[in-house]
Amino acid sequence: SVALDRPRADRYVRGANLVHGTNYVVPPSSLPRIVSVYDCWALDHPDLVHADVRLAMRVLRRNIATGAVVHASSRATAERLRAHFPNADIEVIHLGSTALPSPPTAPSSRLGELVGSRPFVLAMGTIEIRKNLPRLVRAFASANVADTSLVIAGGDGNDRPALDSALTELDPAIRSRVVVTGRVDDGDASWLVHNARMLAYPSLDEGFGFPILEAFDAEVPVVASTAGSIPEVAGDAALLVDARDTDELAAAITRAITDDTDRTRLISAGRLRVGSFTWANTATHMLALYRRVVADAVRP
Repeated sequence: SVALDRPRADRYVRGANLVHGTNYVVPPSSLPRIVSVYDCWALDHPDLVHADVRLAMRVLRRNIATGAVVHASSRATAERLRAHFPNADIEVIHLGSTALPSPPTAPSSRLGELVGSRPFVLAMGTIEIRKNLPRLVRAFASANVADTSLVIAGGDGNDRPALDSALTELDPAIRSRVVVTGRVDDGDASWLVHNARMLAYPSLDEGFGFPILEAFDAEVPVVASTAGSIPEVAGDAALLVDARDTDELAAAITRAITDDTDRTRLISAGRLRVGSFTWANTATHMLALYRRVVADAVRP
C-alpha cells in the first residue's frame, strides 16, 4: 500500500471518513489520516534495527510530513516524537490491559524439563538489544537469590550473541540456574507469568509495557527500569531502577524475591494499577480523536 498514489489507494476506502494506520505506517489517502506509534527506538537508534524497520521509519516520516495525525501510546513516546517532529499533531492515548488466558495446570513437557522446580525470575520477549538481557544476566548473578532460577523466554533477536557471551562469563553453578527457553506458545507463556516469583523488565526503552500489566494481573511482583514509558505504566506498583545500573538491578531483584513486605505491597499495588488501563477507555478516547481529526479536516 505504501507505493500506491492517493487516488488509487482511496479506491480501497470508499465510504470511509478517516484512515488509521495502527502500526507505524498509514497508507496514502486524500482522507484524514492517523498513524499509531508505540515507541521511538527505531527513530532514535536506526543503526540497531533491521533494514525493513528503517524503511518503515522513512514511511512514517513521510506520513507525518504530509499531515498524518499521530497517536502515541504514552506520554514518553509523545515526548520523543516531538523531538523528531516538532510540528506534528500528536495525541496521547494509553492502551488497555488484557489478562493472559488462564494458565494450564502444568507447563508443556519441554518447558517443564527446562524450568524445573525452583522458584524463578522471568524475563519475556524477543532477545533484542532494547530488552537489556545481558545486563539482567549479570545482575541475577550478583543478586542474593541462591535458590532461584532466571528464565528468559522469547525468540532470538539481534542481541542473542551478546546474551550468549554474558552466559559464558557466569560461574558454572550460576549458569546452571539460567534457562533460555526460546519462543513459547500462549499456554506456556501464561504458565510462566502466573508461576514466576517475579517479572524482570529492565528495558532500555519501551513504548508501553504490556508484560508489566500482565504480571500485575497475575499478582506477580515486577522489577523494571525507569526507561521510556515504564514509569508511566507501572506507577508505584513496581520496583524501578536505572536500566544501566547492574548493581541497582541486582538489589531490586533480591528485594522482590526475598522481602515479604515489599512483595505484599507490590502485589496489592499492582492489582490496583492494572485497573487503570482498560480497552474501553482506549476506545472512548480513540473515538474522540477520530471525530476531532475528521472535524478539523472539513473545517474551512
